[in-house]
Amino acid sequence: MASHSSDSSSSLDRRQFLKSGVAWSAGVGLGALNLTAASAALTTQSDPHGFFTLGQRKDHWWLIDPSEKPFFTMGLNHIDPASLRYPENIEIWREKYDGSTIKWIEESVTPNLRDWGFNTVGWVQEVTVKKWQHSRAFTVDEYRALDMPYCHLLPFTESHQWEKHTVHYDFRSKDWQEWCDYVARSHCAELAEERNLIGYFYSDCPTWVHDRPDNEWRGPIFDPERLKTAAGRRELKELADAYYRTTHDAIRRHDPHHLILGDRYEANALIADEVVDAALPFVDVLSFQDFRDPVKHLAEWHNRTGKPVLLADAAGVRIKSTGDFNSNNGPWYAETLEALHANPGCIGFHLCGAYQRNKARRRGLLDEMENPDAKHVDQMREANLRITQRMESQF
Repeated sequence: MASHSSDSSSSLDRRQFLKSGVAWSAGVGLGALNLTAASAALTTQSDPHGFFTLGQRKDHWWLIDPSEKPFFTMGLNHIDPASLRYPENIEIWREKYDGSTIKWIEESVTPNLRDWGFNTVGWVQEVTVKKWQHSRAFTVDEYRALDMPYCHLLPFTESHQWEKHTVHYDFRSKDWQEWCDYVARSHCAELAEERNLIGYFYSDCPTWVHDRPDNEWRGPIFDPERLKTAAGRRELKELADAYYRTTHDAIRRHDPHHLILGDRYEANALIADEVVDAALPFVDVLSFQDFRDPVKHLAEWHNRTGKPVLLADAAGVRIKSTGDFNSNNGPWYAETLEALHANPGCIGFHLCGAYQRNKARRRGLLDEMENPDAKHVDQMREANLRITQRMESQF
């Protein structure tokens, strides 16, 4: 596990706090009052009733859906209609979907995802040009057209490890506090009553103590060399505490209902314990991107913190296709999904798709002409169906 070791007392205290909550089990009734009280003890939600929350059953963490049933999220990421607006396929967009994103979602996205066995949209934003920005999120009306569970990213900070243009915020500043409240007013106030919303992500692979060649010019948020001293570790803990406290408080001013899924940490980069420890009281789930060994790393993080974990972005992309495009990897997906479902701390897996390939990402479950990656899609469908049937038989 790529992490920096620090004093474990704060982690132990938080684990005991988490375990002290009222967890529900096979013999406990699921009445609204009981579930609401249990969820409020286990999450940052002050009013979870009727919304996605968290609970334990049979010694396993699960999402609990609005109908109070255990839910294991199997999601697809990166869903952008711009892939249907190339010169060679724009007629599909115009003639089949009448140039309407709503119609495309209703007639293509939702039916396909359900047919393929996915039960969640993990994150819609997609690569536009490599190492530049992602596309926009769905609007609330587009999410409603989707008519299935989804997660939403809040753009508090553009500290993503792939992003090479944006300077870091000062998380102690008044400007940061005002910006967080603006983001929450813009996003959370509009989404607060949406029953299909699972929760909110923050930054995609934030560069807390690491960087990448393209953003080396700005450096990480905090110099990792300073972790060698107790004073440096204390400062990082204080900085991360300001970040997570401010984002949490901004959300909760406008939305008491939905889960906070937090940053999606890069599991294969340095992750400072001080950052995770600061996050624990202010997020409901620890979320990770991991393209190397997600089964191992998510088990380690759950064991270390006691917190539910989510594989929020991952794919096995070693299989090469003909031409300039990459294939998906159905066998890898099936194996990884099965192993994560067996992890008592894991609440789900969101595949780094995309829904439809573009010329930047170069892979997708559909090509530009809407032809499916049939072999691998079929294997993913079978894997998703096995988990769905197991959940139905267990609960």
